[in-house]
This record gives sequence, structure tokens and C-alpha cells, in this order.
Amino acid sequence: MQPAPTLAIVTKSERMRAILSRLETIARSDTSVLLIGETGVGKELFADYIHRASARFERPFVKLSLSAMPHELLESELFGHERGAFTSAVTDKRGLFDVAHTGTLFLDDIDDVPAGVQVKLLRVLESHQVMRVGGSTPNTIDVRLVTASKVDLKDLVARNQFRADLFYRINVCPVEIPALRERREDVPLLAEYFLRRFAAGRALSISPDAERALTRYAWPGNVRELRNIMQRLALFADSEIRVEDLPAEITMGADVAQLAKACTRCLVDGEMSYTEVVACLERNLLRQALADAGSRTQAARVLGLSLSTLRDKLKKHGLDETEEKARG
Repeated sequence: MQPAPTLAIVTKSERMRAILSRLETIARSDTSVLLIGETGVGKELFADYIHRASARFERPFVKLSLSAMPHELLESELFGHERGAFTSAVTDKRGLFDVAHTGTLFLDDIDDVPAGVQVKLLRVLESHQVMRVGGSTPNTIDVRLVTASKVDLKDLVARNQFRADLFYRINVCPVEIPALRERREDVPLLAEYFLRRFAAGRALSISPDAERALTRYAWPGNVRELRNIMQRLALFADSEIRVEDLPAEITMGADVAQLAKACTRCLVDGEMSYTEVVACLERNLLRQALADAGSRTQAARVLGLSLSTLRDKLKKHGLDETEEKARG
């Protein structure tokens, strides 16, 4: 029996390709996997990738975001409960370990598990048996566990906020997923992928300037943020996505990054006063915005200024005269 085709993870990053190659090997085993990465990097997609590449691909793939589950309900959700175990337990309930039997269980945000549940989770992983809340007979389970954390669990262990024995149990094969800003070469590729996905058959493209702005942006929300922005842009775009179509946080972030690279004098000259540094930065930012935008109206939009405020600042720095001469 051949494994199911794995999900396509869009990348041309050498670092990501090395991770995917490693996952192919990991998936063929039954070891526990801990995915580590910032919010939005796609840990659930990687968990699905592992499941589909494994011999369990035809069996259940069950997932739970532990941070979204109230702590008082978490034990029942994971392990199930018997009728009458507590006031609202009017029927028997299968826990997710039972539901995932012979398949894969993905627990996201494992760093949010309360201490009491950590103890019972460790017991299940060691014994391969689940005792429902209010029950007296354990059920044997066969589950491949994949967990994910947005923080370094070793730090939580050091602060006695996460059990060391549970950490070693789930950390058999740790996989660190890099943030999007650490693999900027994937930004244009992912942007085009999401644009095609959300364009509903329309032929949409991204201008070179917009692509550069997207690539320079730091993406604090990672791939999830990029996906949401491309979905929004695809909704309103006619044919080509331009710089002025991008959200202000992207265009401003790109301008500041470009400015920091270009305006080295005010950033390193220790002889300049605070006022002189601010003036130098503002002058270069205005000049760069005008050069990129091509008009005062678009430059004002990119900088988040009114047109009248932009005119005042250009006059203050003598850039209105420079601009007139350039056009003349």
C-alpha cells in the first residue's frame, strides 16, 4: 500500500526543502513529533503533511487547538467521559484519543496545557491506555502523536511550567519551522500561489514594486498574514496589484527598511544632533516615497499623510524645488 500524496508546501527555500526531506523520513516512523514555530508559520499544515506521508494516511487525522479549549473541558475532550461523571455529562463521550485510534492526533499549542492534564497526558503516552473521566476500565489506543508549540518548551521546563518528563516524551523528533522573514525568497512564490487560489479564475498579477514591498516586509503574522492579505487584495484587484493597493503597514515597513539601507550617514554619524538625525531621516523618506510613487498623491497615501501635510514637509526640506527642477 502506497502512502497518499502529501500536501504541497510551497517553497523554494533550501532550509525548508531540507526540513521537508527530514519530514519524509520522520513520517515513515511512529515517533512523536514536536513542531516548533511562531504563530502563523503553518504548523497544522506540517502535521497534515506528516500524517499523509505516513502508513496511517488512511486512518483518522484528528486535531485540536489546546489554547482554544477551556481548561475545565480539556480533560473530557482528550480522554472522554462516562455518563454521570459530572453534572452536564448526560451521555457517554469518546475522547479524541479514542477518535484518533490507529491514526494521528495533532495537539496544537501544547505549551498551553494545564499541569493537571499534563500528568494524565503523560500517563496515556506511556501506557497507551485511556481512562475516561468517571470510568473504571481503560481503553487501549494506538495513536501517533504530533504536537506543536509557539514557544521553546525548554524555557517552560526551566521555569517549572511544563513537566520535564512530558517534554522528553513528545520531543523525540523536534522540527523547527522558520518564520517567513527568515525565508524571504518564498514570499513572491507564496503571494502568487494565494493570489491564484483566491482570484476565482481572474488573471491577476503583482507589479515588481509591489513584489519588492511584500518581500521586504517582516511578516509578524507569517504565512497566515500573507494569505489573508492576498485574499483581501484578490477581492478588490482588477488586473495588477500595485504598491498603492498594499496595506499601509507593508508599504511603510518597506520604505523604512529601504531608508535604513540608503540613509547611512544619519544613522552612523555620531556628530549629528537628535534634531539633525530626525530631519535627515524625514528628508530621505520623503525623497524615496516620491521616487517610488511617481506622484505626490500616491506618495502621501504611502506615507499616511494628507496631501497638504506632504506639501508642507516638501517645502520644509526644500524638496518641492528639487522636484520641480527634476520635472523641468
